Amino acid sequence: MVGSRAKSLAGTRVWGLPWWGAVLLVWAIGRALSTVFLLIYAQNQAENPWTGAAPSLADFSSLWDGRWYNIIAVSGYPSELPRTDDGHVSENQWAFLPLFPVLARLLMTVGFDWNAAGVVISLAAGVATSLFLFRLIALYAPASQALFTVVLFSVAPTAPLLQLAYAESVQMLLIVVSLYYLTQHRYALVMASGTLLAFTRPGALALALTVGAHFVIRFVQRARTPFPGNERIWAAVTAAWLVVAGFAWPLIAGIVTGVPNAYLETELAWRSSYVGYIELVPLTPWILGARWWAQMQWNMPEVWAYVALGGVIFLSILLLLLPAARRLGTDIRLWCLSYGLYIFAVFFPQSSTFRILAPLFPGLGILAAPPSRLYRTFLVALFVVGQFLWIGAAWAVADYDWTPP
Repeated sequence: MVGSRAKSLAGTRVWGLPWWGAVLLVWAIGRALSTVFLLIYAQNQAENPWTGAAPSLADFSSLWDGRWYNIIAVSGYPSELPRTDDGHVSENQWAFLPLFPVLARLLMTVGFDWNAAGVVISLAAGVATSLFLFRLIALYAPASQALFTVVLFSVAPTAPLLQLAYAESVQMLLIVVSLYYLTQHRYALVMASGTLLAFTRPGALALALTVGAHFVIRFVQRARTPFPGNERIWAAVTAAWLVVAGFAWPLIAGIVTGVPNAYLETELAWRSSYVGYIELVPLTPWILGARWWAQMQWNMPEVWAYVALGGVIFLSILLLLLPAARRLGTDIRLWCLSYGLYIFAVFFPQSSTFRILAPLFPGLGILAAPPSRLYRTFLVALFVVGQFLWIGAAWAVADYDWTPP
């Protein structure tokens, strides 16, 4: 059924346009909107560690981690880890995976400067992500719902990432490609895109968990829905391979630097300003984060931060249990659950939280289900306002800014 619906998409029209034309129009409107917002903030941007006052759009689009990717594209990774005065590993290039800067380097060899290369890659990946997202949602939902999912994706609070010199746009492309081919049971393609994902942004282990759960569900349901032996082998091998791919970059960092936990120590350096240099204990960072925010920022009893965290987890799970979520099939929900668990296990919540949660974007198909015009207009307006606020709170730089995107 999924395969036949995928083939019938060729004749699908939305807003009087071929489906792909409607998707491209939505993408273009979304990027124009983000460009206006970015220009507003760029014109009012004060001098900062990366640019002078009122930088160009290109310079403004390559702040923060964009400069780390720039360094990698130009000079690669250090063979010796930089350390603080007290001997701890300090922030360095090993926290950033290589696919995005490698692609940028290729464009730089044919005449692009760094800013242009980073933005062009993000724009191209964003176009492809939008097209695949429509195809993925349209496997299970009407074309109008699939297109509104793309609308939400294009105007989401973190949608500027689709045109900034960050790796998230490529990451999201590889996620949606992996999920699309997983629904088609084309496991070799999932393995290929998942391997690239492992060298783009953290998340390959979440994809491995998704494929593993997909295997278990198909095996349990094999009496009702065929699960041929060759597909069992491919699914199992894909899940196992993605586990290996997920640990490949930490292994490479350890070999090159001679420090076995070089990648982990580098990642932990970014949260040291919050909780100091402490070891990573899986499933505890969000609890530590709730305590930190309650004590240091909100001046409230810790228990209320824990209640808020529990409420977010409860509502997230409830969302995945809604009829609208079930109608989107199993694999999208498995990804949202797997990635959510992965983030809960290892990520310390701070100002980058919204960006880190952006890979949950296939779940926008759930929010896109209600057909009410009033609901959809309100949701788009809410997302647009959120985008403007996100740029101001996270991307624009104010004095000594401790709120990176």
